[in-house]
Amino acid sequence: MDSTDWRVVDGVTTAWFDAASLTEGAALAGRIVALSTEMAVDLRAAGVRVRVDSGEHAEAVSAAARDLGLAANPAALQQLSVVFDSADPSAVSPFWQRALGYASAEDGTLNDPLRRDPEFRIRQSTDPRPLRNRFHLDVVRPSAAVEQASLGEAYGVFGVCHADPDGNEVDLVPGDPLGDTAETADWQAVFSAMACYRTTSPTQQRDLAAAAAALADDAGFPLLIDLRPGLVILDTGKDQGDDEAHGLDLDFADLAGKLQAAARELGAAADLGLPRCVQIVIDAADVAAVRAFWLATLGYVPDRRDRLTDIVDPRRLNPVLMFQDIDTAETERLRQRNRIHVELAVPSDLAEAHLGTALGAGGRLLEESEGRWRVADPEGNELVVTSA
Repeated sequence: MDSTDWRVVDGVTTAWFDAASLTEGAALAGRIVALSTEMAVDLRAAGVRVRVDSGEHAEAVSAAARDLGLAANPAALQQLSVVFDSADPSAVSPFWQRALGYASAEDGTLNDPLRRDPEFRIRQSTDPRPLRNRFHLDVVRPSAAVEQASLGEAYGVFGVCHADPDGNEVDLVPGDPLGDTAETADWQAVFSAMACYRTTSPTQQRDLAAAAAALADDAGFPLLIDLRPGLVILDTGKDQGDDEAHGLDLDFADLAGKLQAAARELGAAADLGLPRCVQIVIDAADVAAVRAFWLATLGYVPDRRDRLTDIVDPRRLNPVLMFQDIDTAETERLRQRNRIHVELAVPSDLAEAHLGTALGAGGRLLEESEGRWRVADPEGNELVVTSA
């Protein structure tokens, strides 16, 4: 394995290769699926992330990238996960497994079967924290999946909020079809616009990724194209199908129709139950200060719409964070340690730099152990930086 290209991130051997376009990246993706369809390949306008369960194919992937003139960039590698502290993890875990549609690992970790949305870890804790969290999750899934989750009676302003046995909240939002025409029937609007296509061969998967990349490049749209075993996922990213968000001279419904036509011509079949969007929401008394910390620490960028507080991974590989005001009169809630925090896994040779960025952005180091640093943002919300 070419150790200069690959790093272990959150226990997974991972590489990022810079590319100038989706079409350039699709050429590498095509070579990867010819090697094995078991690797997770995330194709973006700026490059390709590849995750392998073993080092078996890593050297061949590196060789293919070099042959195509694509260079690795380990500084791009990071992975966010969500951690819950609970007095009774066995009671909390089933709630989130249903809400998310995740799979449960032997150690109780909840994983996205598509390996797109963040991993959820639920850890034992005896520290009582009875007040409402300053973290909550927004999860958007197709309406049928939301109904099947059976979380009980919803509450809140929008009638979509649910709480687990500890009081941790999720806004479980039912998505809708992207439009009401047959041309976009494969697409679901789940904050993002997404279509998930089942494929039956590596050739079909390669050809669909290449066709989608070419159509998106022609339109100038930074489509997200993810390849998984027997699956190609086409995604705009949160809100990016909206004119105001993408700022392009483009009606995304037109592009979605062309992408759907290409997929169907290749014989790929849409799975309407798979789309999902997960975002993290943080309540803050000083939104500007807290948002600035997370922007710098995660290397995120602001949403282009000034009226929104969203911050996004520039490569759209990790979840969106959104910030909202908390009533400053809720002093006890502001002082209470959250039951939820975020973990940022980074390559071991880059961990100290990430820690330095977090502290330079107003973070406070709370605890340090080998390969693990617990940091508080300006209002005490916690981020744990980890390295393998």
